[in-house]
Amino acid sequence: MVRKSFLSYNKTIWGPLELVEKLYPEAEEIGASVRDLPGLKTPLGRARAWLRLALMQKKMADYLRCLIIQRDLLSEFYEYHALMMEEEGAVIVGLLVGLNVIDANLCVKGEDLDSQVGVIDFSMYLKNEEDIGNKERNVQIAAILDQKNYVEELNRQLNSTVSSLHSRVDSLEKSNTKLIEELAIAKNNIIKLQEENHQLRSENKLILMKTQQHLEVTKVDVETELQTYKHSRQGLDEMYNEARRQLRDESQLRQDVENELAVQVSMKHEIELAMKLLEKDIHEKQDTLIGLRQQLEEVKAINIEMYQKLQGSEDGLKEKNEIIARLEEKTNKITAAMRQLEQSDNDLLTQTRTIAMSLVKCASSDTQDQYKLVKDISF
Repeated sequence: MVRKSFLSYNKTIWGPLELVEKLYPEAEEIGASVRDLPGLKTPLGRARAWLRLALMQKKMADYLRCLIIQRDLLSEFYEYHALMMEEEGAVIVGLLVGLNVIDANLCVKGEDLDSQVGVIDFSMYLKNEEDIGNKERNVQIAAILDQKNYVEELNRQLNSTVSSLHSRVDSLEKSNTKLIEELAIAKNNIIKLQEENHQLRSENKLILMKTQQHLEVTKVDVETELQTYKHSRQGLDEMYNEARRQLRDESQLRQDVENELAVQVSMKHEIELAMKLLEKDIHEKQDTLIGLRQQLEEVKAINIEMYQKLQGSEDGLKEKNEIIARLEEKTNKITAAMRQLEQSDNDLLTQTRTIAMSLVKCASSDTQDQYKLVKDISF
């Protein structure tokens, strides 16, 4: 009879459990959690952690069912006569469904899942025909085994604590040696610093004495310079007050000159405006003279025409002579008026020109004097 095994002799259980992630996407979370757990170094420890998480999720049967269905993939991990490759594998997976009724709360972090679990001896718990009637002996043996298990567990915990204490003692010894070395170095540094401090104190005393002597000498010099500065400052204050007074007077004089200059400039603008008005009036009178001359020429033309008509008509000679006399009289009056207007315009023009020239000369002479006065004040 061929002996059936769960795994091949040269394979580990972590291989097919990793394959579950590809077949069942919900198992990716378990695989990632197992890989992130610290302290797991062997595939056996990762497989144990994976099985505990699957039990807590109540999906152990579902995950293994995926493996049973894909037997062609399991041939890489199992021999042909292995339990997972036989029909009994499906039966075992069906029996694992009953584990879903149990609310498992297993510890994963901090557990030593990589080490091999000790062999539990169940021979003491098995019933024998000779020991059926000896119940008291069985009770004593069970108590002894419980005590033995308790002592072994306690021993294991003590061994682990002793090993951790040994490691801590080694680390403390190393740190102690380092601290002793650092303490020796610090003592040497303290001695050197004390010597330097003593030397610096002596140098500081010498520097303090020199600085005190220098301060006394500088104090005497400062007092003498302060007295000379007070005397010189009194004379400078008097000179400053005098210069300030002169500056105030000259600024007042300059302000008066600037005001007079502004008045002269305004008068000059008024004269220029009056000249422009006079020129405008002259142009208007010249326009009126041109109009009167045109009227005179028209009258002359009419007179000539009437005179020609007078020669052609003898009947209206007397009337035309009277008209001509009237016209001649009007023309004489108009010519006399024109001459008077021309004479008055010429007189007015000469008078305005002489007045303007005199005003311009006066204004220019005043402005030159004022500019000279302002320049003298500024200098």
